[in-house]
Amino acid sequence: MKTIAALQNLVTPWSDGLEPSAAELDAIEWEMPLILADVDLLDAEIAVLDRTPSELDERRIRRARRKKLAVRRVLLNQAAAAAAAASMSGGAA
Repeated sequence: MKTIAALQNLVTPWSDGLEPSAAELDAIEWEMPLILADVDLLDAEIAVLDRTPSELDERRIRRARRKKLAVRRVLLNQAAAAAAAASMSGGAA
């Protein structure tokens, strides 16, 4: 019986700790409001998968969509403001 071995290196390098970096944790923390808004929308949509949505269900879904869009708008505005501040201070080299 022959053994099979991989002939190529791993695509992702193996790290010792397998833990996210500080920058990755900061990015997750910054996006957490959007992640939570996504979860709320998914909860509302999952609740009506096996039945016809009532008026209350439809309102819940609309409210969750509006919340997600509002959070996304806030995060995009924050990112744009940070980029503008970095370019004004000479951060772009």
